[in-house]
Amino acid sequence: MSRRCMTLTPLRHGASFRADDAGAPRARASRRGSFRPFPPVPTSAPPNLDKVGTFLLLAPVLLFSIIAHEYAHGYAALKQGDATAYQLGRLTWNPIKHIDPFMSILLPILTYYIGGFMFGGAKPVPVNPRNYRNFKKGDIIVSLAGVAVNFLLALVCIALVVLIGMLGRSTQQPVPELALLQTMMLYGVMINIVLAIFNLVPIPPLDGSHVLKYLLPPAWALQYQRVGRYGILLVFAVLMFAPGIVFAPIRLVSRVALGGWVQPFILHGGF
Repeated sequence: MSRRCMTLTPLRHGASFRADDAGAPRARASRRGSFRPFPPVPTSAPPNLDKVGTFLLLAPVLLFSIIAHEYAHGYAALKQGDATAYQLGRLTWNPIKHIDPFMSILLPILTYYIGGFMFGGAKPVPVNPRNYRNFKKGDIIVSLAGVAVNFLLALVCIALVVLIGMLGRSTQQPVPELALLQTMMLYGVMINIVLAIFNLVPIPPLDGSHVLKYLLPPAWALQYQRVGRYGILLVFAVLMFAPGIVFAPIRLVSRVALGGWVQPFILHGGF
């Protein structure tokens, strides 16, 4: 059994990361029903940062976030009695161990440059729930570990946005390097919010499904888990035809995390 961490990061170059009336970026749906994400590009981004530069800022933050998500699954499994990930060398921060050539490299590049958003994932972390000391409890803990880490990383990035902003305001001259670093932290907030909430969507094999199945009658739960073979197709269908299921809670959390209170700390420097 394995976990796959997927992320949809709405990003399009050329617009500002500016809170709306409710204090959060908004998403737009095209007339044909496919999701067209509203571009949350921080205003602290250097003004001459092109699409390639934006991608180079975003990619390392995204990679670290999905590796942290997967590491959390493996570490939680180890604490619950399953050493599979550890024995197979997956309980490591070495990105090479977690990178999937298609999901981690090719797909993010294609979706970013063709669709204007970034979609990708890491290699699934191998776990064996039969090794958990308590099967049900262990499965829930392991499933939610990645989500918890992404929420924690979002909080850390928010704190760093504020600290960098305070440091930048204390200098007499604009410091482009601080603006660039703050931009990466703003991306980190959004990426980890999206990662956490997206993986809570109860479509097998996403993490939320491992919690919902225990709320269903046993016969229903068995049929529900079998949906996992079509999980990727269902995820894309939801994103195309019912994006509000995913993005409504993302917007809600974003309003709290990056509302008007954080705007005074945003640096407007650049190269």
